[in-house]
Amino acid sequence: MVAARRPASDARPPGVGPEARPAGRRRLVAVDAARGLALIGMISVHILPAWDPETYAPTLQWTLFAGAAAALFAFLAGVGLAFLSGGRVPRRGRAATGDRAGLLVRAVLIAVLGLLVNQVLPEDPPAYNILPYYGMFFLLALPFLHLGARPLLLLAGAVAVAGPVLVYALRDVLPEPGTYNPAFADVLAEPGTVLAQLLFTGTYPAVAYLAYLLAGLGIGRLDLRALRVQGGLLLGGAALAAGAWLIYWVLVLQAGGYEQLVAATAWTGGQRVEDVVVWGPDPVLPSTSWWWLLVPGPHTNTPVAVLQDLGAAAAVLGLFLLVTRRGGAWLLWLGAMGSMTLTLYTAHILGLGATLHFEVPLLWFLVHVLIGGLFAVCWQRAYGRGPLERVMGRVAGAARAAVGPRPGGAGR
Repeated sequence: MVAARRPASDARPPGVGPEARPAGRRRLVAVDAARGLALIGMISVHILPAWDPETYAPTLQWTLFAGAAAALFAFLAGVGLAFLSGGRVPRRGRAATGDRAGLLVRAVLIAVLGLLVNQVLPEDPPAYNILPYYGMFFLLALPFLHLGARPLLLLAGAVAVAGPVLVYALRDVLPEPGTYNPAFADVLAEPGTVLAQLLFTGTYPAVAYLAYLLAGLGIGRLDLRALRVQGGLLLGGAALAAGAWLIYWVLVLQAGGYEQLVAATAWTGGQRVEDVVVWGPDPVLPSTSWWWLLVPGPHTNTPVAVLQDLGAAAAVLGLFLLVTRRGGAWLLWLGAMGSMTLTLYTAHILGLGATLHFEVPLLWFLVHVLIGGLFAVCWQRAYGRGPLERVMGRVAGAARAAVGPRPGGAGR
């Protein structure tokens, strides 16, 4: 959920030539602004109340961002990987080898950072930290990094269905996670359990989330300057999200699936289905019926949920690309935050160690967003990429240079 390598809009990713920036500054503002929205969405879910204390109805921010913000992050990470690997024309030869080396280093660094952060979080954490999962996302994306748009989008569709099915099928076979947020101590004590958690049994299972990265990679290979692409993302994404919900409505609510689920989870009653759709599983989906794979909801990681969130993510990107066609200066705040989400997300998760969000959630939310945004704007103007992004970019750039094309070589 964090774009570890997104540079500031006035900077070029290390080792990426002009061909990786087909839409120029405007495109970067749109992508960064969308990523900034995803960051604010995750902050709101972590801090603000999920329900109205009087009506017990879900709050607006929960309805909009629960689960969907993380999916948007992963999707935009895929778009960023497309930029880093050649843009519309994937690099080949030693240049491609350099890209893979750089991505491998990024994956390891993000995972290590996430494990370090988890090491200092309380045992009962206020939020799930996506960073260790992000490292696994990037590792799984390595074999697909230099594919073209068409095979990537086809693979994304296949993984969106097969990945969640595999996660659901293996959950009862694999060991249960021993902690909410795995840390280095857990890796040393139970490496197999942590690996299973990152791939299958955790909050952000990489086998399911790979669909978002592949889709983002494929879309990043398109001409994001083209109006037809931008409109297609908005309308096609909205149609995909609506179609996924329609599958649930027809097969579960109209064709008998609901009754099958109620019968399979009789000890909870029918309310269980509605609760999952609104609030997500608690803590995981029941393994009593395959009909659960047709139920959407935050962090259900079902095919319907993945397709719905994937469509919403594409629509959000299309919307930001459209509204920035004539300039994106008015998105300065969001764009600056989106250019350094690794730094801001890490600070946010660490900041949740203080329990003020339980006592004054709105104030604490504003503190995170306003201070984070002000820092991002000032830092971006002074230095470009965020602090953690600069470090990661240099280390990954060194790895890319070590195995990439030699100076004066063809590079492909």
